[in-house]
Amino acid sequence: MKISKEFRWEMGHRLQLHKGLCKNLHGHSYKMDVELTGEILDNGMVLDYYDLKEIVGPVVEELDHSFLVNKYDTEILEVLEKLDSRRVVVDFETTAENICHYILKKIKENGLPENISKVKVKVFETESTYAEDEIEV
Repeated sequence: MKISKEFRWEMGHRLQLHKGLCKNLHGHSYKMDVELTGEILDNGMVLDYYDLKEIVGPVVEELDHSFLVNKYDTEILEVLEKLDSRRVVVDFETTAENICHYILKKIKENGLPENISKVKVKVFETESTYAEDEIEV
């Protein structure tokens, strides 16, 4: 059985190595679908949506109204530090694909019940673009 919940947040970033407009500082209204595959428990649920929010919520809260920045983007890091601006420093280029993988890893680290066998994350950077990744747990 599969269940899914949608999450939303606002976040800035830039793609330091991009040849187009995304090399500039900019932001997105992100949307994410988190889909779990697992066995239905005695309570009739794969996982209570409240519990799913408790697992995924801290990841979204960390990113919401933050600037996601690669640790090698020293120019932006200096500015963000000078402005005392909220930031999440990562060791990857902040593409939709890498953001998707990062969130999936964080969800797994936050712990999932034993009845869950697979987690799929789909991160929409715009209305028409998304990255998707999944893991067996």
